Amino acid sequence: MQRSDPLSQPDIADRAQSVLEKLCARDIHIATAESCTGGLVAALLTDIEGCSHAFERGFVSYTDQSKHQPLGVDRARLDACGAVSRPVAIAMAEGVMARSGAQIAVSTTGFAGPGRPEDEEGLVHFALAREGCNTVHRAESFGAIGRDAIRQRCLETILDMLEESLM
Repeated sequence: MQRSDPLSQPDIADRAQSVLEKLCARDIHIATAESCTGGLVAALLTDIEGCSHAFERGFVSYTDQSKHQPLGVDRARLDACGAVSRPVAIAMAEGVMARSGAQIAVSTTGFAGPGRPEDEEGLVHFALAREGCNTVHRAESFGAIGRDAIRQRCLETILDMLEESLM
């Protein structure tokens, strides 16, 4: 199986560099809390030479326990809403902000591939928390376009959110 490398896409890399340059110019550090992207956002942000010092830390939190314990997502919220939900995405972003020295944090939680019959393949919830601002949420239904394509679209969405936040 041939897999595409989302980090090698010129548009994605150029956009990530622009975002990191803005973060560096404003002395803002970023942290990530990722589920369905499995660390791709962190990899993208740390792959940019000369700007990667804006990246503070990242969590890959794939299971409910890994969302609860290190990020502080309330167990009752996970049980009531499910891991792929608006409240959990927001709690992940706010949790990583509270547990890092970052001034901005992003999170992803979703279904990047086929799962149980009741799981909507391609549904992803995103959140962006920023010091002194309300946390922003976005949900996308990318559809059953394949795991790699969904994760690529997640990187694009995170960059969209960061660009909007830094305007």
